[in-house]
Amino acid sequence: MLKKKAVSSMRRAAAAFNSYEEDGRTTAVLLHLQHAFEMLLKAGLVQEGQKVFDPNDGKSFGMEKCVNLAGQHLTLTPGEAGTIRTIDALRDEEQHWVAQPSEGILYAHARAGITAFDDILARVFGERIADHLPVRVLPISTEPPKDVQLLISSEYKQIQDLLAPGHRKRPDARAKIGALLAMEAHVAEGVVVSQKDVDRVEKAIRAGKEREQVFPRLSSLGLEVGGSGLTVTVRFTKNQGAPVTFVPADDPADAAAVREIDLQRKYHISAGQLARKLGLTNPKAFALRRYLGIDADPSCRHEFRFYNSVYPAYSDNAYTKMKAAIAEGDMDAIWAQCRPGKPQTA
Repeated sequence: MLKKKAVSSMRRAAAAFNSYEEDGRTTAVLLHLQHAFEMLLKAGLVQEGQKVFDPNDGKSFGMEKCVNLAGQHLTLTPGEAGTIRTIDALRDEEQHWVAQPSEGILYAHARAGITAFDDILARVFGERIADHLPVRVLPISTEPPKDVQLLISSEYKQIQDLLAPGHRKRPDARAKIGALLAMEAHVAEGVVVSQKDVDRVEKAIRAGKEREQVFPRLSSLGLEVGGSGLTVTVRFTKNQGAPVTFVPADDPADAAAVREIDLQRKYHISAGQLARKLGLTNPKAFALRRYLGIDADPSCRHEFRFYNSVYPAYSDNAYTKMKAAIAEGDMDAIWAQCRPGKPQTA
């Protein structure tokens, strides 16, 4: 049932993309694309015997949690995860406020979405999207995909023009800023577009900041295009980008659009929960964390400070690394080498 819902929404997204009707087209494409992926990931997770409901409130998981679980159980690639997260962020911005991605950016994400959907469907269920979706309605475009950096630069130039004195196009400019902020989900987890972020970006653009200064994260984004015509495949890639400076969401600085994500969403596992998820005792989980250097890895561990108290928490990345180490390593040897109280040599 979940897979059927996923395919139905993808068909709707394709039909909306190819529609001659412009009214509400972008909204329809993003809503159906996002729903297609959420249903597909849940279908795969259920097939793998994974729980998709929160035991506390009984509600099914949202997209971010599904993406994290799919990385663990459905071999979701970083590129696929980034594409899904960005579609989710664009949909969120469009559904709850307004986003105005250009036709080129919409096409790139629609076609990358089709490619990712097809790859996941084949990997998890052994089926192809062509088995369910007539070729005649696959997303096509009279404007072939460009280099994604050119698309971003073109969009940034449009925002500058819309914010120019006398144009009175500020709402349109802010909608496009929201779309570019959503695209940061390609290269970072937990991206949520806030009006404070949009405010800071608008201020930076009005101050004459260059695109690379305002959106440093997007400088690492690439686009890999293969095939031709209806068989074209589009995948987003991540290259080495410019150095990034993180700022809190309420920081008044206007230097860049890069902001801290909701850290409690990323680092949501306590040490005890991590041990239980891995089927280890707390001391053995400690030994494994020490062996892998988990506590020194900022992508795995973060310390939350409340007044004089410190609460360490771990990310899904920590769980993935530790689970792989259990499968590949010798826990007895790890315990002997890194158990609590045993001095560690440099």
